[in-house]
Amino acid sequence: MASRVCPAWVGYLLTNPLRRLFQDPYRILSPYVRPGMRVLDIGPGMGFFSLPLTEMVGPEGKVICIDIQEKMLRVLRRRAERRGLADRIETRLNNEGSLDLSDLQESIDFALAFAVVHEIPDKTRLFLGVCGALKANGKVLLVEPKAHVSEAAFQETLAIAKETCLDPQAWPQIRGSRSVLLGKRGQVGN
Repeated sequence: MASRVCPAWVGYLLTNPLRRLFQDPYRILSPYVRPGMRVLDIGPGMGFFSLPLTEMVGPEGKVICIDIQEKMLRVLRRRAERRGLADRIETRLNNEGSLDLSDLQESIDFALAFAVVHEIPDKTRLFLGVCGALKANGKVLLVEPKAHVSEAAFQETLAIAKETCLDPQAWPQIRGSRSVLLGKRGQVGN
């Protein structure tokens, strides 16, 4: 699986309101996200899913957005400020080698990885980090675009997730995507 990071300019296309016609964030995420939750958004881009997540967790919740591109996060922060959501969203710039989630140990209720895992070179490290951050009953929605990720590549990613601490729980249907809801299994060592 080749790793290639989505260019920042594509972020503007991905936030196009017309995208909601076939990938409505509220419809996709509402089965999993509740007020007061702490949510991790991995590779949020400019916030197509992050801002709806932030609205869904409400004033008592928090959304932590981690990306490797400062420009994406800068635009996301501006969009959150314009919508009055900046106080419940946190953006973090990380390098390609690590998510650095050590301060989030067992504090995340739900993680979203939408069309991003295929861009990450070390998927084992990614999933181990997410496993450590998830609460005991935490969930991960893993979604990859069919146009970029073959069924075989998706199954390879799923096998890596299973090797860490994540087991498939459901197979949500998301247009144009391969998707799975993963649940945390037991406790992760080290």
